[in-house]
Amino acid sequence: MSLAFDEYGTPFIIMKDQESKSRLSGIEAVRSHIVAAKAVSQTLRTSLGPRGMDKMMVNPDGDVTITNDGATILTMMDVTHQIAKLMVELSKSQDDEIGDGTTGVVVLAGALLEYAEGLLDKGIHPIRIADGFEMAMQISLRHLDKIAEKFQVDKDEKEKLIKVAMTTLGSKIVSKCHRQMAEIAVEAVLSVADFERRDVDFELIKVTSKEGGKLEESQLYKGVLIDKDFSHPQMPKKVKDAKLAILTCPFEPPKPKTKHKLDVASVEDFQKLREYEKKKFEEMVRQVKEADATVVICQWGFDDEANHLLLQNELPAVRWVGGPEIELIAIATGGRIVPRFSELTPDKLGKAGMVRELYFGTTKDRMLVIEECQNTKAVTIFIRGGNKMIIEEAKRSMHDALCVVRNLVKDNRIVYGGGACEIACSIAVAEAADNVSSLEQYAVRAFADALDSIPMALAENSGYNPIESVAEVKSKQLEKGLSSLGIDCLGYGTNDMKEMNIIETLIGKKQQLSLATQLVRMILKIDDIRISGPPM
Repeated sequence: MSLAFDEYGTPFIIMKDQESKSRLSGIEAVRSHIVAAKAVSQTLRTSLGPRGMDKMMVNPDGDVTITNDGATILTMMDVTHQIAKLMVELSKSQDDEIGDGTTGVVVLAGALLEYAEGLLDKGIHPIRIADGFEMAMQISLRHLDKIAEKFQVDKDEKEKLIKVAMTTLGSKIVSKCHRQMAEIAVEAVLSVADFERRDVDFELIKVTSKEGGKLEESQLYKGVLIDKDFSHPQMPKKVKDAKLAILTCPFEPPKPKTKHKLDVASVEDFQKLREYEKKKFEEMVRQVKEADATVVICQWGFDDEANHLLLQNELPAVRWVGGPEIELIAIATGGRIVPRFSELTPDKLGKAGMVRELYFGTTKDRMLVIEECQNTKAVTIFIRGGNKMIIEEAKRSMHDALCVVRNLVKDNRIVYGGGACEIACSIAVAEAADNVSSLEQYAVRAFADALDSIPMALAENSGYNPIESVAEVKSKQLEKGLSSLGIDCLGYGTNDMKEMNIIETLIGKKQQLSLATQLVRMILKIDDIRISGPPM
């Protein structure tokens, strides 16, 4: 691209390869953006709610992923349009910040753009529409604060937290055992939560898995679970009151750091070399024993000779333990990671009440669990499943549940799900629109209508008549003044989400509204786009 001037001094732009580029500007550019965003939104709409449909994603390598998690679907979708990529980022932002509501935020953004398109047809300027949406969003956020309820987040009273986690898991593949999964998520978060700072360190929660077995066999370990076993089959399978030496140095003779050459010309030379190695191995084992360690956790491997010496000295050992696991073991047991054998001292040992091996079925797979640790704030969630697809989806579901419980520790205000809070906000925004005297009134009313798209999608995915269902619930909310009335997706026979314990976090719902509105404002303000390649 270069700048030139005509004979009158007026500047104009010369585009390189202009004949192979396409340019959209003005309202046509905005319409193009809206069409792309609506396409993404419609793809996710059928996955919303407990009766939402799953999507099967196949990557170029042929690996299959089945999920209804919005962020996962969009991440794996091969989108090329620039605005569609923004929708992917929108869902990812919701997932990173809140963990739940990744589908709903995209559906809401798509609905806002759909209604914005109708306002553009009426000749309203995109900036006026964006300002109206911003005004309506502020009204909605204030109304959410008004209808939100508080409940006590207490270590001794877990039932309410479990109900919130069950709401998150109700639409996932783990729904058949979502009570158990919710209990695991709540117990894990409460174990590591810092209630004084109102924060949860997710680094202390490790989620691991093993194929085989049933989802119901998943459980929480108050400690660290690693996919390793003791290095020798004759080592004890259970060590009580273990003192752990956590090493990042290998059981092998030290290597010179300079260029060197060693000639072994005779049997005597070989014997001397072998004696030197054995002496070094014995010295390393002696240093570990002198430090009073009863279990060795080593980041690197060691050969059969070192392994045999460890067995002879009754020193159970684990080799090839990864860096993250090493750090988690050190945190959990209160030990120090030791880089050299000479630095190993009794005060650097970690302490655990039990180190034992777990066995699985007929496959003879083994894992090592370190329990009753000095720092009880490190926990491991162990997920079982029939195949890799189920396990991966269960992991994503557990992540959502952990995030929701974490959010309640940070802000313990809740609203009711099933589209109840969206309908309540829709009513409030529609009423407030009457007091807006400017042109933005149309955009505020459109925002209220767009909010109804969430409960309508829930009703549609549950097999109900969407317009009739939402109209009925809205009239009941207006009549009774109850903001907890929503769509009865699961057929319980009541529209009161309070009775059904369908609870969502206030912080998550507010984030959803804010992110969707901000993205729509951004899209409406883009009025020029150049696309390389053949004209559209």
